[in-house]
This record gives sequence, C-alpha cells and structure tokens, in this order.
Amino acid sequence: MTGRRTPDRIPPTAHDIPLSAVSESALRIVEELNQAGYEAYLVGGCVRDLLLGKRPKDFDIATDALPEQVRSLFRNCRLIGRRFRLAHVRFGRDVVEVATFRAVPDEESDFDDDKMRISAEGQVTRDNVYGNIEQDAERRDFTINALYFDPRDETVIDYVNGVADLTRKQLVTIGDPLERFREDPVRMLRAVRFAAKLGFGMHEETEGAMRELASLLHHVPPARMLDEVLKLFHSGHAVETMDMLRDAGLFRHLFPFTEQCLIEVGPNIATLALANTDQRIREGKPVIPAYLFASMLWEPLRADTEKLVETGMQQREAHATATNDLLRDQSQYVSIPRRLAVVIKEIWSLQSRLERRQPRTISGILKHKRFRAAYDFLLLRVETSEVAWDLVDWWTKIQDCSPSDQQKMIKALAVPARSGRRRRRRRHAA
Repeated sequence: MTGRRTPDRIPPTAHDIPLSAVSESALRIVEELNQAGYEAYLVGGCVRDLLLGKRPKDFDIATDALPEQVRSLFRNCRLIGRRFRLAHVRFGRDVVEVATFRAVPDEESDFDDDKMRISAEGQVTRDNVYGNIEQDAERRDFTINALYFDPRDETVIDYVNGVADLTRKQLVTIGDPLERFREDPVRMLRAVRFAAKLGFGMHEETEGAMRELASLLHHVPPARMLDEVLKLFHSGHAVETMDMLRDAGLFRHLFPFTEQCLIEVGPNIATLALANTDQRIREGKPVIPAYLFASMLWEPLRADTEKLVETGMQQREAHATATNDLLRDQSQYVSIPRRLAVVIKEIWSLQSRLERRQPRTISGILKHKRFRAAYDFLLLRVETSEVAWDLVDWWTKIQDCSPSDQQKMIKALAVPARSGRRRRRRRHAA
C-alpha cells in the first residue's frame, strides 16, 4: 500500500466538493500562504468528509512553510507541540491547524539535531523532519486521510489511492501497517474510530497488524489515552466501536477490568451505557466523561466490593476501598484525572442513597448536583435487574411532583409511630 509519486488529480467536475462548504477561515489562510509564495492545501479528515458529503468538524492545512514562517504571517497564531510542531491560527472562534509537510528521516543528522526521536519499541516520540507534499502523503496513517484539496482550482490531489478506498469503503494503512502502528500505537485506536464512524471495513493486513501489536498501547501515556478514549466513545458510534475494539484485542488494554467482567458475566451496564450515549448524541443531548467511566467500571467495582465484604469488611468501608483501588489501577491504562474521579465517586455513592430512600435525606438528594446523572445510572441498573422497577418509578414520579406532593411521598415512606408506650404486663404470684 505504498503511495505513488505521480498523483491523481481529480478536477471539480469529478467530485462533489462545493467551495461554499469550506471554512472561510481556512480559505483565507490558504490564500495568504499562497500569496506569500508557499504551497498550501486543505488536508486529511476535512477532505475525506467533504468527498463523502459530510460536514467536517475541523479544517486542517498542510504547507511547505515552516511553523515559524506561518507564525510570522499571522499574528493570531501560536505554535504548539514538541512531538509534532504545529501552528494554530485563530479567527474569532475558529482555530485552524496548519502543519508543515513532513518526511521520513533518511540521514543520521535528523536524529542528531533532535528533529526525530524513536523509542526502543519503535514509537516515534518526536517527528519534525520536514519535506514536500509527496513525502507528507507517505507519512500519513490511512489512505483516506492523505487527500489534499487545492481551493485555487478546486482539485483533489491523491498520491495513495485514497479516493478509490473511499469508494470501496475500506480503511487501508499507508505503507506497512506493522511499521505504522509501531511508530504510533494510537493509530490502532484511530483506525477503529474511523471505521466505526464511517461504516468502513478494515483491510485484512491492517486488522492483522492491530491484533499483533495491541500490547503496544501500554507504551502510550495514560493522559493521551484519555483523549483517545473520549473520542472513541463520544463519537456517536460507541456500540460499534466497542465491538471492533474487542474483536481486535484492543479493549483489554484500555479497560482490562471491564473486559474481564464482560468475559465472566457477559453484557452489562457498560454495554447499555454505550447505547444510551449514542442515543443522547443523536438527540443532541450532553454527555459527560465521568458517566462513561462510571458505567465502564461499575461491574468491576461490584465484584471488588463483594470480595472485600467476604473477608469481613463492612459494606460501606468495602465500597470506599474498592472505589479508590479501582480508580487508581484503571488510571495506569487510561488516566482518570481528579476532576473526573470526584464525579464518578458521587454517581456511585448516590446509588445506595437512592436505594435506601431515607426520608430525612431525600430532599437533599433531589438537590444534589449529580442527582440527574445518578438517576440516569439507576435507569441502567434496573435494565440489568440490579434494582426493582418500583424503586425507579418512585424516583421518576417524585421529580415531577409539586413540593407539597413530594413531601406527601416522603412522609408515606416513614414507618408510622406507635400511639402510646406499651405497658408491661404484671405477673402475679402463683
């Protein structure tokens, strides 16, 4: 799957990209770079989505201008990154990413002057070796992401048969997939995300390489994995994503404790939550990362808590211990920052309070800032028969009641007090 030096040039008569669909900010940046004497093209996912008739979320630009040269042209520009040196140009709310063409290093000097670094596992930890557009196409991950669009003549430039793979709806790695995934193991997750999002099949060599190199995900920093996991499961195609991750042997390197429960118990709250998340995204409703993690880790939490209770630990202490241990251990794979951990704990701790329905605490629970998330979580639990439907019905009804009716429902929970003190019966002597 290597690229060809002579590119296909697809004229505007042979594709359906309307120039009006392109970000005005991106067009302006390309124009200013061209006027300054530089090559500049739209590139990557935005070109792919435009060819598929989809609306791109972001517009990226590739150019032969160095990052410092881009910054000198745009005062609203800042340079970011060490692994990949990039320019971010801001126009109002729009931020357009401008990347310099990259090339494969072919001289030791590229490593000596710190342009390129590769870890012992073959992972690229720094990649700032610059080249031309042909070399840039060869350095990208998948053929469908290596397409360029020139706004000047509205031509699509294809060095790697990406347009053909779009037509076939197939995800193909550029070059040797084993080499590409060793350079950056996160590309395996990107492959799954694109395939699930676009409804594409996976090329057999690409899929085989993923199964072989899945363990390389352990070499990716957990903080970076957090970003990738949220992209995977908040794309609106979480159910398909989960299936593909498990089939490729990748999921167990993201959520090993959840994978073990799925093997032992089968579909559970984690799978229900993903379907629920997809539905909310389709309806334009908000989703929160903490809810995703709370759902993914609920079954491991229950299992760990039960084991601690069997050792003689009290239920409340066992739950707290299992919670802290699980979040700590999971963070070795996918980082869970404190801001998320706090919300996850609140969702979990509210479950027992929702089940107990103690009259003196109900008003406070209804006002709790995590009540809605905890209630939604309770709805998942009833579908797995963890809790009874009448409990969920009660919490559903009380939310829609007037304050006075809420108080009546709360009072009805209280055990009626006895009218008087029971008198001891005096025993008479025989």
